[in-house]
Amino acid sequence: MAVEMKTLIAMSGGVDSSVVAHLLKEAGHECIGAMMKLYEQPSDIIKNEKTCCSLSDAEDARAVADALGIPFYVFNFKTTFSEEVMERFVKAYIRGTTPNPCIDCNRFVKFKKFLLRAEELECTHIATGHYAQIEKSNSSGRFLLKRGNDHTKDQSYVLYAMTQDQLSHTLFPLGEFTKEEVRKMAEKQKFVNANKRDSQDICFAPDGDYAGFIQRSVHNLKIEKGKFINRDNRVLGEHKGIIHYTVGQRKGIGAILQNPEPLYVTAINPEENTVMVGVNEELYSKTVKATDINLIPFDKLDNSMRVTAKVRYSFAAQPATLWQEDDDLIRLEFDTSQRAITPGQAVVIYDGDIVVGGGTIIV
Repeated sequence: MAVEMKTLIAMSGGVDSSVVAHLLKEAGHECIGAMMKLYEQPSDIIKNEKTCCSLSDAEDARAVADALGIPFYVFNFKTTFSEEVMERFVKAYIRGTTPNPCIDCNRFVKFKKFLLRAEELECTHIATGHYAQIEKSNSSGRFLLKRGNDHTKDQSYVLYAMTQDQLSHTLFPLGEFTKEEVRKMAEKQKFVNANKRDSQDICFAPDGDYAGFIQRSVHNLKIEKGKFINRDNRVLGEHKGIIHYTVGQRKGIGAILQNPEPLYVTAINPEENTVMVGVNEELYSKTVKATDINLIPFDKLDNSMRVTAKVRYSFAAQPATLWQEDDDLIRLEFDTSQRAITPGQAVVIYDGDIVVGGGTIIV
């Protein structure tokens, strides 16, 4: 049955957002396609298939929009992306934490700036190619965020910061499908990007050299060398600057310290400019505290709650008990110790398939 809904679709040039446009047009939406220009790719990496925002991506998105007969625009959000994502990324590493720029991009650009642009175009909704689901609770009347049916592609982790207003105006048409089903739909429509590889890297640092990006971004930034220490504060060697390290990192550390056992970063202290290292067993902890929190099914948690939670996107959610200790502070106690809990990363909390919320890890 056709619906009367005007929807602005975030089209990246990839297969997922292209199928979103197809599904919504078939459902009777008045569709507008739009690409968000977030970052100017250097010429030497424009052809990297794992990045986004390239000229070829825009061409693919426009080709799909043309094939569907819908308008297509390119929105210049580079200033917002630079201020809200790239600068946050740089500042986080400088203060010794490890950020997740995809979460910031969703929070400040895709579901804030893009939604405002949709309102200017008199659209009732926006739609993206995320593998997640939104439904309205019959009991509370609140909008709920849920995992996508295909848990191998589920992207609810990077969406935990969505507000009730954002959820009420957002559509995730792919939440009920698998990636294989989405590709088959694209092939059936003969989309130019039906077999295009997914973007996987951070768009502004696709080579993975985060320290290099930070040094290029901050004029006259002085990267001071410091001390590698162990948990007994014994000096083991010299590190090359805290922006080069993250909790759990092993690469390069053993070669520097020539330790008989593999060593990993266990903590970073920017005030003292030290990087603590230890053996694998020292990376495990049961307790997580997080701030800058967002709760979705309710405004505040009054009692403890049994949940599952994940401390990184790639980790499986693990059983834990959740408490809200303050207006902007939550604590989780996991049933079993978790490896490499990293300040700056997000802890995201689930009640079954429902996203309870999450926050930024501080300890």
